[in-house]
Amino acid sequence: MPRPRNDSELLPAKDRMENAFWELLADREYRRITVTDIVHEAGVNRNSFYYHYSGLPELADSAIMHLMQQASPAIPGPDSDPGETWRTNMDEAMHDPAARQRIGRLALIAGPHSSPELVDSLRDFGRLTLADVLQVDPEHVDLKTELMLDFTVGGLLAVLRRWPELSDRIEPEDLLNEDLAMLAMGLCLSMSKADMLSSWRRIFRDDVADAAGIAAAATAVIRRQKDTDA
Repeated sequence: MPRPRNDSELLPAKDRMENAFWELLADREYRRITVTDIVHEAGVNRNSFYYHYSGLPELADSAIMHLMQQASPAIPGPDSDPGETWRTNMDEAMHDPAARQRIGRLALIAGPHSSPELVDSLRDFGRLTLADVLQVDPEHVDLKTELMLDFTVGGLLAVLRRWPELSDRIEPEDLLNEDLAMLAMGLCLSMSKADMLSSWRRIFRDDVADAAGIAAAATAVIRRQKDTDA
């Protein structure tokens, strides 16, 4: 018997079936989920299911694709502050209930109830989402960008596998880290069409100027000391 739902009168049948997919995947292994389970959980009939989907794999792809489309992180551009952009994204991930639900659901794809097919689907949609955000054509990318996309998606999958344990002990301060912000900035710039050299020069120009001033002052002190000793 399906669990009581409060969205059956509010959401379209397709949305209810995708929600049912996530609820069932949290409860059992993907290979044990059936179309009958989905329609009972969603409160729809089999005709409605097959009107929208050819089978369970297509429903799974649709559910994963829609979650990835809803995830729209701010991307640091060549004229933005990477630390501030990172803070905006991390604040949303840690404090927005809808964002945390998306992360929790995507973590199911990387978890023990998943399957190799679901992981491949998440990897493919993750790659397409990144390419779209960065405005690069995933079908016509150079080797560097292709490797960076694969590297980034692989890292996201690794974090999602650990999310059940991380979500209980991670603190916002752990994520609001300058090193993480610079890593994210570097990955985004590497995959985008931005001029990396000019971007890094702009980001570090103040630090470089400060370092140059300190070095000049230190050199002057050393020279004065040598003159005094002489």
